[in-house]
Amino acid sequence: MDADYRRILENLNTTVLTADADLRLTSINPAGEMLFELSAHQLIGHDLAELLPQNRALIEALRQALATGHPFTEHGLRLMLPGGRETTVDCVVTPLSDARTDTGLLVEWAPVDRLLRLAREERMNDQHVASRALIRGLAHEIKNPLGGLRGAAQLLERELPTPALKEYTRIIIHEADRLRNLVDRMVGPIAPLRRESVNIHEVFERVRSLILAEIPEGVRIVREYDTSLPELTGDAEQLIQAVLNIARNAAQAMDGRGTIVLRSRIERQYTIGQTRHRLVLRAEIEDDGPGIPTELREQIFYPLITNRPGGTGLGLSIARDVVLQHGGQIECDSRPRQTIFRIYLPYGERL
Repeated sequence: MDADYRRILENLNTTVLTADADLRLTSINPAGEMLFELSAHQLIGHDLAELLPQNRALIEALRQALATGHPFTEHGLRLMLPGGRETTVDCVVTPLSDARTDTGLLVEWAPVDRLLRLAREERMNDQHVASRALIRGLAHEIKNPLGGLRGAAQLLERELPTPALKEYTRIIIHEADRLRNLVDRMVGPIAPLRRESVNIHEVFERVRSLILAEIPEGVRIVREYDTSLPELTGDAEQLIQAVLNIARNAAQAMDGRGTIVLRSRIERQYTIGQTRHRLVLRAEIEDDGPGIPTELREQIFYPLITNRPGGTGLGLSIARDVVLQHGGQIECDSRPRQTIFRIYLPYGERL
């Protein structure tokens, strides 16, 4: 029976932890480890007040529960986590006591921002599918007359008597080719995925070398890799392109001066779309640039959306297409001095 209880506890999406009378952590389940991004070995024995220094009201409520022995529930609690992260949870606190031990606490944090995230993700996916269908239709209508325009310019060039006049037809041909390339980029990758074993750290290292070659001075790239991560199945070249588009945008937003962090982590019991996966890779690209303007944050993955002069607004749209083709999900959190793109890619094992 103990093994059954342990199995249930390990597969819960809810963080479950216990603390002693001094609010020192005595146990925590895997969902709690993922929440703090630390192992149980690193967490157990630490004071909750030290682990959650920005949650004074919660710590005081926990102390009050210990003193009175009364449980309490708080819905929609904003939990401030180490590293500036925050999440919204429903919190249930139950005092524990018996004849052999001092009073302790059982604390449960059920994430509710996950439900908000799923709703937002579904809405964005629907909008993305609609916009991609519109763009593919427009691309077809644009490319046909462009081909005729280019062909007519080539025929006209053969009839013109002087090089000076032929220069005009070369401009027409060049601009037609440029527009065709732009339309192709708007449509995004159409080649089927070449599925193979992919090491996300090899993807990161390739992107790192390309960014440092483009901007050799001013940009510092920090690696924060979990080297224990298994390989996933995907198209390495397309994943490199997706991560490169994000990292390149970050470098350009910082005007070539700042820090980019490439980070890899694991997520357990994570839902993408309507599918819950046992294990999901979380690949992050973080920068300390000025951040994305508030009015653009809900639109940055749509084609032609950019606030950078000379930008095409296609890099993030292509990155999103690649991630969706891999059955994954991409998100962005941005504030001044901290923008984080998170790519979630399933390892294939579903629940």
